[in-house]
Amino acid sequence: MENRGDLSSILPYLPLLIRSSSLYWPPRVVEALKAMSEGPFHSRVDSGEVLRQAISDMRRSLSLSTLDPSASHGYALLFDELIGEKESKRWFDEIIPALAKLLLKFPSLLEEHYHNADSIVSGINTGLRLLDTQQAGIVFLSQELIGALLACSFFCLFPDDNRGAKHLPDINFDHLFVSLYESYSESQESKIRCIMHYFERFFSCVPIGSVSFERKILPAEFHNSSTAAPDADFWSKSDFSLCAFKVHSFGLIEDQPDSALEVDFANKYLGGGSLSRGCVQEEIRFMINPELIAGMLFLPRMDDNEAIEIVGTERFSCYTGYASSFRFAGDFIDKKEMDPFKRRRTRIVAIDALCASKMRHFKEICLLREINKALCGFLNCSKSWQHQNMFIDNGDSGIRDTETNASLGASLNDVEMRENPANNLVRHFYVEGVDFMDHEDNGIATGNWGCGVFGGDPELKATIQWLAASQTRRPFISYYTFGVEALQNLDQVTKWILSHKWTVGDLWNMMLEYSAQRLNKQTNLGFFSWLLPSLATTNKSIQ
Repeated sequence: MENRGDLSSILPYLPLLIRSSSLYWPPRVVEALKAMSEGPFHSRVDSGEVLRQAISDMRRSLSLSTLDPSASHGYALLFDELIGEKESKRWFDEIIPALAKLLLKFPSLLEEHYHNADSIVSGINTGLRLLDTQQAGIVFLSQELIGALLACSFFCLFPDDNRGAKHLPDINFDHLFVSLYESYSESQESKIRCIMHYFERFFSCVPIGSVSFERKILPAEFHNSSTAAPDADFWSKSDFSLCAFKVHSFGLIEDQPDSALEVDFANKYLGGGSLSRGCVQEEIRFMINPELIAGMLFLPRMDDNEAIEIVGTERFSCYTGYASSFRFAGDFIDKKEMDPFKRRRTRIVAIDALCASKMRHFKEICLLREINKALCGFLNCSKSWQHQNMFIDNGDSGIRDTETNASLGASLNDVEMRENPANNLVRHFYVEGVDFMDHEDNGIATGNWGCGVFGGDPELKATIQWLAASQTRRPFISYYTFGVEALQNLDQVTKWILSHKWTVGDLWNMMLEYSAQRLNKQTNLGFFSWLLPSLATTNKSIQ
């Protein structure tokens, strides 16, 4: 066990120790967990005040720093004041002991995980490890192991002093409780209630599925050796057809019915403000699908040419509202089918948008950054791992197989490219990953990515995502406008463009021309009104 590179990379970020090929808790932590596992009669943990003390004692036994006093007060506030006496008693009689039992099992769960990690897919490492920046790869975790990881987060047992150096987000729940205490809001309480509900459901019937977390990097064949992503010439010359575009004025991405790849409007640090004060699209998704939080343990921040795809998380909660109006609204039964690896057929891709002033978003370098980020997120990473091939669509010459023994992340310079690189679509590029789901026909479910406080223009962002989805041969994009006024003509515009059979290159070039005019103050019109002047004066259907 000590010789495993994957374990060695993640062990500094875990609260466990290793000796003689066995993982274990320090003795004093075992003692505390055993007492809690036997219930409040033995542990005396029967209130939020006592729980905070028990957490502090365990952290001390692990030689961890002292928690912010506001976090301790937050635990006491929740369990002693905010939730009802009956619910509080249930937690101390049933859930806290169950969490302690799960943590006692954590070392054996992790050992079992590593025992199986090399056999999930022959030749592919799926073990828990630090998936560092610019290191494409995949990690498979059982839902039970994820439950144990989140139990560690609840008790704030992960080492936290060394995470910043590796650009890892916070993983313990202490900042959730700091925020609850220092600036109470119903939305913050509802976030914690989503997590509480997850644990209640978990212990009512321990889930038996699995979840995969993959760091995706743009493959080399999309750019030259001196760049990390395609340039403007790549996009300008693309003659790919635009995919179908479905507009939804109402509804939510997570409720889409088409088994599409669902976009997480992510922070470059996965999860964003999920474990602090944040409560917008990404944070809400992490609360209703709490297994997503596990990725925050081992996935450092994303670079511009990276995305993170997570397959198989289960949704546990319903909700209403958004941001300050967000409220936990009870149980949700996830009826998604499972794939051969017992992953739910829920695919979520995290892509972080550029945060900049509104006018900066019209610069070519920013447009390129955004379209290439979406391209990375929307690319299929499947099937070619099965026989270590690159499948390259040569357009007029059909599909040919090019054998490659390139190591993970290596440049594929040995692959002969046509003069027009945009039309060398790599349908399934090899990474140190695996995807057993047949999602050839899966579209993209998205919305106003990077708009709002990030400064993005909704019309440009909708166009950029359409171009990226089309370039990756996705059959459709389902776009949820959330009622944004700037997109009221989105359906008309996309239908007009499709009726005139524009290519990816055509639309990209028009967007570049418009953006240049905006920067030079030659127009103040929105992109759609500039593209189709009739929209500026009428809302009638475009013929």
